[in-house]
Amino acid sequence: MVHRQPLRAFLAFAVAGTLMVAGCGSDDSSSDKSSSSGSGGGKAGGLIAIITPPVENPFFKAEADAAAAKAKELGYETSVASHDDDPNKQSELIDAAISRKAKAIILDNAGADATIGPVRKAKEAKIPVFLIDREINATGIATAQIVSNNSQGAQLGAQEFVKALGEKGKYVELVGKESDTNAGVRSKGYADVLSQYPGLKRVARQSANWDQQEAFNKMETILQRNRDIDGVIAGNDTMALGAVAALKSAGLTDKVKVVGFDGSPDVVSAIKKDQVQATVLQPAALIAEMAVEQADEVIKNGKPSKPEKQSIDCELVNKANADEFGVFAKKT
Repeated sequence: MVHRQPLRAFLAFAVAGTLMVAGCGSDDSSSDKSSSSGSGGGKAGGLIAIITPPVENPFFKAEADAAAAKAKELGYETSVASHDDDPNKQSELIDAAISRKAKAIILDNAGADATIGPVRKAKEAKIPVFLIDREINATGIATAQIVSNNSQGAQLGAQEFVKALGEKGKYVELVGKESDTNAGVRSKGYADVLSQYPGLKRVARQSANWDQQEAFNKMETILQRNRDIDGVIAGNDTMALGAVAALKSAGLTDKVKVVGFDGSPDVVSAIKKDQVQATVLQPAALIAEMAVEQADEVIKNGKPSKPEKQSIDCELVNKANADEFGVFAKKT
């Protein structure tokens, strides 16, 4: 649908107003009197805009909360908003951050290709962007892209899946949103391991778009034709929980082994109850905090000390070590 120009202007103004309400602390222009973002010689203070996918997903809430807490600890105001995985809404939120002269943007993006233009626009406005969790299909635009090592994590999960199934059996794979780079990387990581075992047969592979209800619906349909499956491996924990619910409804919880990805508290709890065999923790809180710390460094010094591409290893969570993990982080 093509939007007329006046409507776009109104939407940008409305979103800017929303961010102004969401930002904590005074909205006095004095908070933006330090040197321009990314130019060096600055000091802590001003706005850091935090933009994520829907916080109804506990993973995204964990990263948003961690980023906001770290930013406030370092002396910044914050605005926290969700693009709801809508590239148009993401673009409006980034425009609003630019209009507010944000010192930096922390972004878990809404598409590897669709995000390139908005990030470039922020860079041209001298606002550094720190991508977390999801990469974009370009380099030299974002100041940093800090993500979990999804390939390494997927291989960890797949190895545990093989062990749970005894190297043989029929299985289903639930894949994340096709436009999300992480979905493809994790699926490939799973395949790299599972393809080495001729006794394993994949009977279905479907996208459930990272969504629990969609995963439940897809699994119900799959089970109508493949009730004799032995395992489900999911691209994230939300889909794994949807699969568990469908298996429970079909009376197959004790028979079918499930492995997820993310390290969510709900799945860690399910592991302790023998409803899920394993998950792979990607440290959402740690990555978000790293992004804010690096933003603070760039605001103060004008340049980063870390490379743009940064990959953080994942950890396997199973029943043997589940008590060691909290909210998307290892307990200290």
